[in-house]
Amino acid sequence: MKYKLVLLFSLIYTISANCQVKDQLITANGAVADGQTNNAAVIQQLIDKAAAGGGGRVIVPPGNFMSGPVFLKSGVDLHLELGARLLGSTDRADYGAYNGRPALVSAKNQNNISISGKGIIDGQGQELMLDIFKKLRSGEMKQDSSWLYKRPGIGRTMILTFTSCTNVKVTGVTLKDATDWVQDYRECNGVIIDGITVQSTAYWNNDGLDITDSKNVRITNCFINASDDALCFKSENPESSCENVFVDNCTLRSSANGLKFGTRNSGGFRNFKIRNLSIFDTYRSAIALESVDGGFLENIDIQHVVAKNTGNAIFIRRGHRNTDGVVGSLKGIYIANVKVETPLLKPDQGYPIEGPPDHLRPGFDKMPVRPSNFHIYGHPFLPYNLIPSSIVGLPGYPVEDVTLENIEISYGGRANKNIAYIPLDKITEIPENPANYPEFSMFGELPAWGFYIRHAAGIKMINVKISYLENDFRPAMVLDDVKGMKLSNMKIPTVKELPVIQLNNTDGISFQQLEMPVTEAKGILKTNYR
Repeated sequence: MKYKLVLLFSLIYTISANCQVKDQLITANGAVADGQTNNAAVIQQLIDKAAAGGGGRVIVPPGNFMSGPVFLKSGVDLHLELGARLLGSTDRADYGAYNGRPALVSAKNQNNISISGKGIIDGQGQELMLDIFKKLRSGEMKQDSSWLYKRPGIGRTMILTFTSCTNVKVTGVTLKDATDWVQDYRECNGVIIDGITVQSTAYWNNDGLDITDSKNVRITNCFINASDDALCFKSENPESSCENVFVDNCTLRSSANGLKFGTRNSGGFRNFKIRNLSIFDTYRSAIALESVDGGFLENIDIQHVVAKNTGNAIFIRRGHRNTDGVVGSLKGIYIANVKVETPLLKPDQGYPIEGPPDHLRPGFDKMPVRPSNFHIYGHPFLPYNLIPSSIVGLPGYPVEDVTLENIEISYGGRANKNIAYIPLDKITEIPENPANYPEFSMFGELPAWGFYIRHAAGIKMINVKISYLENDFRPAMVLDDVKGMKLSNMKIPTVKELPVIQLNNTDGISFQQLEMPVTEAKGILKTNYR
């Protein structure tokens, strides 16, 4: 019995000693919490030590710890306790080559890595940008003069980047103010992101969360407030793709798009299940699905989305930006149980970094006619009325098999023919823009206020209601080159002028329980302009 007790106490001591080795406190190894000392060497030494010992936690305790870039290794958890702040260096030279895209914390080809805790990782983006501009002006950083009127193309940094890693977990922490994308998970397999907060409005191009060509991803219980796209899925490798992704219970705010697929889509997106999104004060689209770089976009299931004060509800685009390659596919989309309120005025006005005014909303600018020489960031633009939701493909390459079910969209209205006007016999003159950057405003003025659908096939709209708060002279819906579309229990209660729906060059369009203030014979105009 005495021997067994000795053995038990020996085992407990051994386990305790191992735990002490596994947990490495950065202040016990020389880190200084003054917000100015660069602690990167201390943190990296502890990460390397933990990895060499088979894994463990590197702990950042309460306090302000400044650091240059550090690199996570297999088996290591970077743990930030409540009250801990890991501050990115505000000297761009600390991040290495100026033409790269470094991050404060990164990893490549590592396994079982994690960031956890209730602390904050702050990129100090505003202060870092001041240093970047200082270096550009002095000539230490070299770039053409375009940086004088738009964001610099070099030198900006992320907070987190993980590349070709397996079993990645980021939980609980707050990520603040990058000068580039906040975080990117690129060609990883097995990613869990849970309960994180993103507050990044210090500069442009601050995507809140990017998943690039990664598989088996789970994103839950997150709050994201970003200057650029809040939750964005990308595919930049033609030989790879984003697949098997689950998203649930996230709140998104953006001066660009809320949920976005396809800033790039060279490979593809497949097998997504997205649930319970709350989107607010978002400048562009609540939901944007884009396939323009030759990849596939299919089997996407999005349900239970509430979007308030959002510039556009749904934007679906099949384009051909890769002009020397194949046209990508876009099919098998199911979007259900969505409610969106699209306001009259700019939704993100007053935020630190607003979306660039690529169009002027009625009431936002008092000019009665189009200006001829107004420029933003060196590019001319023309004002137009509120933009409807849209599903747009290309001639011969339609968007296919999209179902919208239980959708309610309210628009601000107040369209004015003095701002912009497309006569109904001119709808085929709307530019195709096959290679343009995909965005809900890419076509300029559109001839409908509710839905604009062009070059599409196999579209279903079931129990959909669209309305406006103030009068709009345009039809509620315009369908151009649409085949095999079913509208069931469609409600359009607000109508100022006829027609309510224009069908141009369409075939196989069926209506079941269409509710509007006029009869179908008066409310639907069939034309064949080509």
